[in-house]
Amino acid sequence: MWEYLLLAILAAIAVFAAIAANYAHDLAYMVNALTVMLAAAMTFVWALRQVGAPKPNLANEYEDGVIRAGVIATCFWGIVGFLVGVVIALQLAFPSLNFEWAQGYLNFGRLRPVHTSGVIFAFCGNALIMSAFYVVQRTCGARLWGGKLGWFVFWGYQLFIVLAASGYVLGATQSKEYAEPEWLTDWWLTVVWLAFLAVFVGTLVKRREPHIYVANWFFLAFIVTIAMLHVVNNLSIPVSLLGSKSVQVFSGVQDAMVQWWYGHNAVGFLLTAGFLGMMYYFVPKQAERPVYSYKLSIIHFWALIFLYIWAGPHHLHYTALPDWAATLGMVMSIILWMPSWGGMINGLMTLSGAWDKLRTDPIIRMMVVSIGFYGMSTFEGPMMSIKAVNSLSHYTDWTIGHVHSGALGWNGMITFGALYYLTPRLWGRERLYSLSLVSWHFWLATIGIVLYAASMWVSGIMQGLMWREVDSQGFLVNAFADAVAAAHPMFVVRALGGIMFLAGGLIMVYNLWATVAKQPAHAALAAPIPAE
Repeated sequence: MWEYLLLAILAAIAVFAAIAANYAHDLAYMVNALTVMLAAAMTFVWALRQVGAPKPNLANEYEDGVIRAGVIATCFWGIVGFLVGVVIALQLAFPSLNFEWAQGYLNFGRLRPVHTSGVIFAFCGNALIMSAFYVVQRTCGARLWGGKLGWFVFWGYQLFIVLAASGYVLGATQSKEYAEPEWLTDWWLTVVWLAFLAVFVGTLVKRREPHIYVANWFFLAFIVTIAMLHVVNNLSIPVSLLGSKSVQVFSGVQDAMVQWWYGHNAVGFLLTAGFLGMMYYFVPKQAERPVYSYKLSIIHFWALIFLYIWAGPHHLHYTALPDWAATLGMVMSIILWMPSWGGMINGLMTLSGAWDKLRTDPIIRMMVVSIGFYGMSTFEGPMMSIKAVNSLSHYTDWTIGHVHSGALGWNGMITFGALYYLTPRLWGRERLYSLSLVSWHFWLATIGIVLYAASMWVSGIMQGLMWREVDSQGFLVNAFADAVAAAHPMFVVRALGGIMFLAGGLIMVYNLWATVAKQPAHAALAAPIPAE
């Protein structure tokens, strides 16, 4: 019966999207409506073919098909995000690359949110969904709950990415810090994310293992908190059903406060808590050692999720936000340094008795470097929240260097390690195609990150000092254009670092493809669930 209900819903969505596209008042909404119509029509055809088809009994096998698709999507969106990042870095260094012939569609202002959201939500988001689905099954000894719901999460999330990216390029956003997509796209992501939560919690509920492994606590905190942040930050009233425009519920300093409550906790829960779930599973697995201290991991979890939620206001020093609120954010950020470093120490000390692997295993080397960048970023962030430091660093490239040392070093490197770990196992291969290529990827990525972050640290401190320099009469010595011109060499170095990081990513994609295509299979693709 549910199959026919699904067919009816899909048909209704396709018809509604077709009508919306026909009556749309702007190009962005028309493109998004046509995208939804096409996706609904394709899904309708697929669902129609499933009606009456025999259904194999897969209750005793892990659902790894959606994870394999997640590996492919993570690689694809990673390369797209890195490539767009290189393009906009070059556009800042060489403004003529803003492509006047494209009539503004490919300039820095529109490609920048494609890059940030592409890396944060497309690359990192797919990595987290893929990892969460893999880890929760293995640690619970249970198949994903919900049947095909996991596939809905995967394809629904890809649709969200396409809708958001096309909206950015065509100019349909709510003008938030991360350039939030139009309101219908926001609603779609909410539905997909709630389905993600249902699959994850449902699998936990039917687990065969009595204990919930700590990685699952971090994944659960990430899923629940991101849902809350997304809904509250995007509260808006649509102007019309057939348009992308909407009116924000919050305005002024309240909107700024909600935005940075969202923005910093997107870092805290999507880019930190979720990836700590990856660290607590993949590092012990690759090192073949147990977690150094399980007690410390629990303390790390509870301290992190309690403190991080308060840290957002430190982005609003010296603004209209009340001073007590910004100070509270600063204090919580400084306290947050301790549990963050507790987690870093726990991850590094997991290699106790296995440090020799660093010489022979480039995958564990990549994971260790990622933990090092996590520790560095979670020291630098609290330091930059201090008002005296913030007065120099805020609005400068120092912040850009900080963000990218965390995103590329911590999130990127731990994701690469997880992809190298998962691919041979998911496709039933004995080993990776080439460990030498992994080493090349490691060194290109690491040197690229160092060039990127160091150039932005130099540029940022220089900008902060130039902007505050005054003469004997109290007048500013430097115009803003002077600081831009002085930063040009650092912009070029940043682009070079990004190119190296992108080159490492391309090597990884080839290595993973060759692992699947050129390595002989040694195990069946379907992994059986261990008996109780």
